Amino acid sequence: MKLRQLRFSTWLCIINVISMIAYLGYFGYLYFSGKPAFKDQALLLIEVASGIILVLLPFLIEKIGNFYFPQIELIFYYIFIFMAIFLGSGLQMYGVPLWDKYEHVLAGLMLAGLGFSIFEGLSVSRDNERTNPGLMSLFSFCFGMTCGVFWEFYEFLADTFAGLNLQRYMQAGHMLVGRAALYDTMGDLCADFIGALLMALIAYLMMRSNPNLSKYLVFKSKRKTYFSGMYF
Repeated sequence: MKLRQLRFSTWLCIINVISMIAYLGYFGYLYFSGKPAFKDQALLLIEVASGIILVLLPFLIEKIGNFYFPQIELIFYYIFIFMAIFLGSGLQMYGVPLWDKYEHVLAGLMLAGLGFSIFEGLSVSRDNERTNPGLMSLFSFCFGMTCGVFWEFYEFLADTFAGLNLQRYMQAGHMLVGRAALYDTMGDLCADFIGALLMALIAYLMMRSNPNLSKYLVFKSKRKTYFSGMYF
C-alpha cells in the first residue's frame, strides 16, 4: 500500500506510536540513569507502554472481526489517546487548567459517534436510516450523554468504596462543600454534552448534504456476513 493511500486515522496512529516509543526511550534512559524527570516515573513509563497497546488495539480488532471502524471514530480516538496518555500522563499536562474537560469533550464525540453505528446496526433498512438523519443524530447524542452519566456513576462508586478522589470532592485533604464539591462532576457532564452535541450536529450536516457520507460514521464489514447484512 502506498503512503498516500493510508487512512488519515492510520497517520494519527503512527504519530502516537512514534511519540510513545520516543518517550519510553528518552525518559526510560533518564529513569534508569537515576535522574527521573517526573514523580512516579516508573508508573508513567508503564502507562505510556500500555498506551501503545491501546493505539494498536483497533487494528487488531479490525483484523479479527474482519471489519473497519468508522473513520471519524478512529480520528477522535487517536486524538484522545494522545492527549490522555502521551500528553496528560506521560508529560504531566493534567496540571493544565481544564485539560480533563477537553478529554471529556473528545469522549463525548467518540461515544456519540459510536451511537451512529449502533443506530444503523439496529435499523431495519439502510434507506430508512438515510432518510432520518435527525433521528439518527438524536439517538447518537442521547447515547453519548448516557455513557457520560454512567462514567460519573463509576467515579462516584469508586470514590465511595475505594476511597479515591476521581470526582475531586477533596482538595488538599479537605472535603469540599456546596457548589465547589459539584464543580468537577458537573463540569465533566457539561463537557460530555458539548462533545455529544458537536458530533450529532457534524454528522447531521454530513448526512443532510450527502447521505453517502454516512459511510464515515459506521462500521464497514470487509466481507458479506450476517452482521454486514445488518449494516453494522
